[in-house]
Amino acid sequence: MTSSHLLAIIFDMDGILIDSEPTWQKAEFQTMRDLGLEISFDDTLQTTGLRIDQVVSYWYQRFPWDNYDNSEVAKQIVDQVVSYINKDGIAMTGVISALNYCRERDLKIGLATSSSHAIVDAVLNKLDISHYFNSIQSAEHLAYGKPHPEVYLNCALDLGVSPTECIAVEDSFNGLVAARAANMQTLAIPAPEQRLESKWIIAHQQLTDLTKLPEYLDGIRKF
Repeated sequence: MTSSHLLAIIFDMDGILIDSEPTWQKAEFQTMRDLGLEISFDDTLQTTGLRIDQVVSYWYQRFPWDNYDNSEVAKQIVDQVVSYINKDGIAMTGVISALNYCRERDLKIGLATSSSHAIVDAVLNKLDISHYFNSIQSAEHLAYGKPHPEVYLNCALDLGVSPTECIAVEDSFNGLVAARAANMQTLAIPAPEQRLESKWIIAHQQLTDLTKLPEYLDGIRKF
């Protein structure tokens, strides 16, 4: 991407803006164990970045249980996550400075998440950051969630820019697949314990946290 082609930056939410991925894992793990599934805590990493109904479907396809009700199980998980965010949610390192940097440089700012609107509202209210975003897009009611690119394509369309003029910031493999399929440049900021995994090679660039974002953008864009 050349400096003249970067017009927008689109952030994933969970694990990028708010430290919620561990809570998703705990809620998913406990709910599945309560249903009788013999999964490990690490197994929940397989579903990172998926929409909640896809998460429930993922486990049901592998370990079917009686009285399957996707929406009810999904609600149990989401309610736990929302409760945590409202009580203890904190921003990831460098979020506010990164958002201020993008706004000061006249970059359009988007949010593209697989999370439900209830969780989006909880995060934006808890962190008080909704005013930064020119477009907020959830895959909750789309035909497909990530790794399908629809939520990213919708965000670019709403921002009024081409996908090729966007950088997507993700912490999950499924999210990176979605952004790459949307023909966007990609930045991976994986959890510290996952940084050395080879799968992040699909990203155009990998950073340790959002404090590194201004330096990276300055290297590819002249203002």
